[in-house]
Amino acid sequence: MSSGDSSATVRLATVSNRAAKVSKETAANKMWDVFTDLYDAATNENGFVNVGVAENFLMHGTLLDYIRTHADLPPHYLTYNDGGDGSRRLKTAASRFLNRHLKPVVPLKPEHLMVTNGVSAAIEHLAWAFTDPGEGILLGRPHYGALLPDMTSRPEAEVVPVSFDDLDPFEVRCVTKYERALLDFEARTGKRVRALMLCHPHNPLGRCYPRETIIELMKFCQRYQIHLISDEIYALSVWENTVDTAPGTPPPVKFVSALSIPTQGLIDANLLHALWGMSKDFGANGLRVGVIISQSNPELLAAIKGPTLYSYVSGLSDHIASSILENEGFTDRYITVNQRKLSESYAFVARAMQDHDIEYAAGCNASFFVWVNLGKAYLRNKQIPIPADLTRTVMDELISKRVFLADGTAFGSEKPGWFRIVFSHPRPFLDKALGRIMAAIGEPYKYASKPECSARAKL
Repeated sequence: MSSGDSSATVRLATVSNRAAKVSKETAANKMWDVFTDLYDAATNENGFVNVGVAENFLMHGTLLDYIRTHADLPPHYLTYNDGGDGSRRLKTAASRFLNRHLKPVVPLKPEHLMVTNGVSAAIEHLAWAFTDPGEGILLGRPHYGALLPDMTSRPEAEVVPVSFDDLDPFEVRCVTKYERALLDFEARTGKRVRALMLCHPHNPLGRCYPRETIIELMKFCQRYQIHLISDEIYALSVWENTVDTAPGTPPPVKFVSALSIPTQGLIDANLLHALWGMSKDFGANGLRVGVIISQSNPELLAAIKGPTLYSYVSGLSDHIASSILENEGFTDRYITVNQRKLSESYAFVARAMQDHDIEYAAGCNASFFVWVNLGKAYLRNKQIPIPADLTRTVMDELISKRVFLADGTAFGSEKPGWFRIVFSHPRPFLDKALGRIMAAIGEPYKYASKPECSARAKL
């Protein structure tokens, strides 16, 4: 065949099979369309009201005021600084800050930390370091949707979903479900489970794991020699629940870091790891600063050090994050006000669910979410047979009303019709979101005329 014979040319795919798979999954994600057409009261009234992405807008003004007066960048932040795993200054500031708030048994040192451009990158690093392609990572349902691509797209780990049926996933008895999932996966695939990913506080259920449950999970991980990863990105977004007082509501549980529990007799210290970042507790998703904490596994940190070249934190973000975390007075005040605002904002949305007779997972006291059963309300109001895919049907209605929520299918919900509402927004924005949600499910919105009166609490 001559090189000029184009008629005989075999057309090959322009991307790999794995890239094509991810491309298809990305195209199916409505979130990317939402980002290009966001609601703005002044400039884009018909844009998407986005209460589906976990961002905290309640303290942006406070944080921006601080950054404007502390953003004088030293020259060495225009260099590669101390390397891809974060500056010595940021590691020192983060370790001191987290020692105060997570209260680890063994005080954190800078050498225990690796800094990444967000916790998603940190999760990807750990999935890559702990698993070979096809090996498993246990993940309880429902779960944060982005954990799946974080652990599977490039690391090629296999997420092993853990179902709880009617068992409270925060109870000590939940360990039996993790064990069943591990044994079933290993028997079915012949591959090992290598880790358990714990979202603590939980996304999307907004609750903290009791100390006794974490202890039993540690024992379980020790028994099967698997890593326990405690994602504590919402550790300081814990607040008072003032509205969920009905009998049977799970009592609030104080946040206890996995690092604050002595490992002796429970789990090998080199199997315990934690994650934290600036995105949630400081409402700074755009800074892209995450932290891997591993106090007793230098082999892990050495393995990740090379790949941190791909998760380098920008010099500006490194400097700003260091400045924030070094200032104890500012961070203490910020956290206190943020927790109060989260409590009040949750109260507004939870009472709206009560007043409109919409089922939700009561008992939250952490993070930014309300887990709501819109499918049940939709069927009640529309008086139609149950669709083959109830979640998709409701999602289509929400999109048609120009409001975006995270759907339960993407979050591994065991039951159809559930969605996650992010409540960490100013009151007028939440009011607009709730109005559109109610319109999508055929529910008259009772707060339309006087949202300030409906809240029963002021932000």
